[in-house]
Amino acid sequence: MTAYRAAWVCPIERPPIRDGLVIVEAGRIVAVGSRESGVGSREIHPRDLGNVVLMPGLINAHVHFELSWLRGRVPPAAAFTDWVKLLVAARRGVERADDPEVLQPLRAAIVEAQASGTVAVGDISNSLASPGPMQAAGLDGVVFHELLGFKERDGSLIERTREARAGAWGNVRVSLAPHAPYSTAPELFKAIRVAVDQSRCGITSVHLGESPEETEFLASGTGPWRRVLEYLGLWREDWEIPACGPVEYLDRLGVIDSRTLVVHGVQFDDAALARLAAIGATLVTCPRSNQWVGVGAPPIERFYQSGVAVAVGTDSLASVEDLNLFSELKTMRRIAPGVSAAKLLESATFVGARALGLDGELGSLTPGKRAAILAIELPGPVDDIEEHLVSGVDPARVQHLGTFGTLGT
Repeated sequence: MTAYRAAWVCPIERPPIRDGLVIVEAGRIVAVGSRESGVGSREIHPRDLGNVVLMPGLINAHVHFELSWLRGRVPPAAAFTDWVKLLVAARRGVERADDPEVLQPLRAAIVEAQASGTVAVGDISNSLASPGPMQAAGLDGVVFHELLGFKERDGSLIERTREARAGAWGNVRVSLAPHAPYSTAPELFKAIRVAVDQSRCGITSVHLGESPEETEFLASGTGPWRRVLEYLGLWREDWEIPACGPVEYLDRLGVIDSRTLVVHGVQFDDAALARLAAIGATLVTCPRSNQWVGVGAPPIERFYQSGVAVAVGTDSLASVEDLNLFSELKTMRRIAPGVSAAKLLESATFVGARALGLDGELGSLTPGKRAAILAIELPGPVDDIEEHLVSGVDPARVQHLGTFGTLGT
């Protein structure tokens, strides 16, 4: 049994504790509190970590590790479809899971994410290059095998790609995910939902409400996405224009529920947010990426006001400078000054863990959960530890207790 004493303990599921203790045994949290509250017997001599804050590891609910090799190769754009064209041109067909050009930066990105405090992710993959490296690095999470095809008229693509998902990767689960309404046929959406419902993981993800171009496409069947599909020879004359918003469209198809991670939502109106809250879906916000790709800042304060569960993702290194989730929180604090720091931290920890089916193990410093604990060095006395943590944390200040790190239990 090991006891850690810190200037602050931030459990997430209850208010921060000044001069706190966390007791760990056999890789599990046994107790959290303070001497004054009666935590820990007098026979326990805690290891004093000094002026640090202890908190649970971060959950990056949306990342694309396999795109990490594109870092610095896809510049920001003023419109989303313009950015997508740059992305497609930069990828040059590099898709294979065994491609060294993909794998080396992918492994480096996993290390980078861990170094800044991430312990689990929701990763989007087309090639399934990431599960093996994630398992090797000890990074938990769900890898969503993303399928797309606007001209797919059934679920045969699921069968054609089944073998690629047949591996066993320990704590890394693999599920299916549709890409987006402008790239995935309604028949494929429905088939993916059925396959996910029948799987052991049961969780899926979808890019939704990201750009004005998407909203226009669903409302009228016109605009840049229609032109892109026609140019690529992927347009379907029999596609029925839904004449509604993105959430209503997928809700009509019956493909979103409480096990769905709805990513971005920059264009959602209040009715869409209310519906997601009623469904119990999780909205994953990636504000730095949204601004990079030209869709604007997400309405984060409205997200929280709606009651929808909000998790946090970085998106890929093709559209963000780094995979430091604390940088994402800093951006969220700037965009949404009316949202409490406590809520923002909960989104980057417990809400993300719950969305990925990991809340029994990760996401808060709670007795019984895994001791995936961050120790973050403080620059001096801190009175409001939650505000401090959402003001940006450099990875050099982050160490792991019990996972990935040098301070093991």
